[in-house]
This record gives sequence, structure tokens and C-alpha cells, in this order.
Amino acid sequence: MIQISESSDRTSYEHALSFARRQLRSLIERDPDFYPMYTERGRWRHSGEAWTHWCDGFLPGMLWIIAAREPGDAEGDWWSKQAERYSRPLEPRQYDREVHDLGFIFTSTYKRWFDLTGDTQLKSVLVQAGRTMGLRFREKGAYLRSFVSEDSLFIDIMMNVGIIFYAARETCDSGLLDIATRHSLTTRRVLVRGDGSTAHEGLFDLDTGAFLRQSTHQGSSGDSCWSRGLAWALYGFGTVYHYTRDARFLQTAEACAAFYIENTPADGVPPWDYDAPEETRALPDTSAAAIAASGLLQLARLVPDNVKKHYYQAVGRRVLSTLVRQYLGEGDADWEGILKGGVYHLHKKLGVNESVMWGEYFFVEALDRALGK
Repeated sequence: MIQISESSDRTSYEHALSFARRQLRSLIERDPDFYPMYTERGRWRHSGEAWTHWCDGFLPGMLWIIAAREPGDAEGDWWSKQAERYSRPLEPRQYDREVHDLGFIFTSTYKRWFDLTGDTQLKSVLVQAGRTMGLRFREKGAYLRSFVSEDSLFIDIMMNVGIIFYAARETCDSGLLDIATRHSLTTRRVLVRGDGSTAHEGLFDLDTGAFLRQSTHQGSSGDSCWSRGLAWALYGFGTVYHYTRDARFLQTAEACAAFYIENTPADGVPPWDYDAPEETRALPDTSAAAIAASGLLQLARLVPDNVKKHYYQAVGRRVLSTLVRQYLGEGDADWEGILKGGVYHLHKKLGVNESVMWGEYFFVEALDRALGK
């Protein structure tokens, strides 16, 4: 169970964000216009497999976070120009029907860009991305299909359904709202267990829409709890509650948070899978921790109860403080990433105990949330 610390780590958070800025500047100056996914031996540029094309929004997303913290001066202007430079090439992907990750790609980039500038042309891209994402919906089964196959639902999609809710809200499209809500309810029913743990994948009968079984691609087994999937659920159901104010989604986010808090080691960094076999059980995943930290800080803003608000904030900061103190790449001159100890795909041996782009992004986002403006 995570042990909460009462100490304030603002200085260390500011130091970590400064280190992140240095690493990001080094990356874009060393390898301009490159969108990395995970490191090999600490280096971003390598020939390893991508598996799927879902991470390009995370680098420019971090650039937008930094730009928003430094508005109105030359330094902030430089970060804004870099963020725009890395975001603009993603625009054609508003029509991309090959992946279930349009929320990752556009919420981290065009949404932050729009929030900073108010440019309405950016909103139109976000709306189209939400509409494209909605095309993944299968009426039989009531879910957004994963990139793997028509009968597959991933817990990861809870981090992407938000862009459909956004498009529905901005256009008053009740059809999109219905799709996003039904998908979220299906995921809640078939992938979130009674104890708040989660499955990675659900499989459906294509003819009847009946749910068949839980499965996995990245977890230890179909009935295990892959920690990154749990973190996606904790964060994603909180986002859905933000858009809907439907108490069922807040309850689910809190159930996932409770499982995370009760089953994660005292320092707040989980194993890559809570049910992993003994030989790999000790392998942590800092990317899951970074997602959870940011998700807990978001949850603190969403819950109406002040006691819970302070509790989630304290736990989120505890997780974040461990990442800052124990997992920064600082001090290793050959390490190009920000956060060590991430895991992409253990079974494929991709990005194991490395820096991973989503871990970097949610770590920087958590730092930004903890520090405030």
C-alpha cells in the first residue's frame, strides 16, 4: 500500500521540470523532426519495432506544457514555435482510422494549442478527430473497436474516448455523446472488475455482440491486472466524469484508484503487472506510475468531497516524488530520456526498463499539475 508523505517537494518538482526542459531541447536539437517512442539503452534513435503508431502527440504535448508555463517572453515563444512545428504534421491524422489513439495524438497537442491561443481552426481539427474516432463504434456490443481487430476492446481506449466527448460537446452532437457514453459503460462493465482491477482487452462475438472473455496483449495473462492498463482506467474514467458528471464514472475512477493505492508498493511505483510471475514481478513500470500520478491529481480536482480531494492529491504527489527522487535520467550523460524504468511491451521485449514517450508526457503533465501556474 502506498505510504503518504507529508513533506513538500515543490523544489524537487521544479528541478525535475527544468531537467525535462533540458532533455527535450537536446532531443529536438540533436534529432530534429523525429518522433521517438521508446529508448534502447537510453537512446531514442534505434531500429526497434513500433508495434502501432500511437505516440506522436506526446513530444509536442510536452512542448505545449512548457510553452504554457512561460508565456509572453522569448523563451516561451521559442517553446511555442517548437510545439507548433511538431504538432502541425499530425493534422492529417484527424482522419486516421487505423488506430484507436486519436485522443492521445490530439488532446495532448491541438487541445493544448487551442487552450493557449483560442484559434478556432484548431478546434475544427479536434472535432474531426473525435468524429473519426467515433467511426470505430460497433453497435453490436456497444464499444469502440481496438486497432487489433473488430472483436477487440482495449482499456487504453478510455484515454481516447474523451476526444469524442469533446467533439460532442462542441457541436451539440447527441449521436457522438451516445457513442462515447455507451462505450464507457461497456468498458466499465466488461474490463473493470469488482475489486477495481482491470483487464487489458475484452473480446466479443461479432454476430451477437455478446461479451466473450477478458484477454491481454501486454499484461501477464487475461485475468491479471496490467498496471499501465489500470492507470489508463483510473485517469480515463476521471476524464469521462469531467465531461458527463455521471457519478457512475467517478465511482469507477475511484475504484481503480483504490486498487492502485492498496496494491502498489509503499513508494507508489507499481510492478509492470500486479499478477506477474515471480521471475518478473519485481520489474516496475514508471510510465504506469506517471499516468497514475497525473490521474490522481486530476481526480483530486474532480471529487466533491474535500477529504478525498486532499487524499488523492497527497497520494499523487507521493508517487510523483518517488519518480523525481529515484528514476530521473539525470546524472547519466548517455541517457537521452527524462524518466527511467518504463516498460512498453515485455512479451515483445520492446522498451523494457527504458524511457517511453507516454511516461515522459504524463510525468511532465503531473509535474505541471503539482506545481500549478
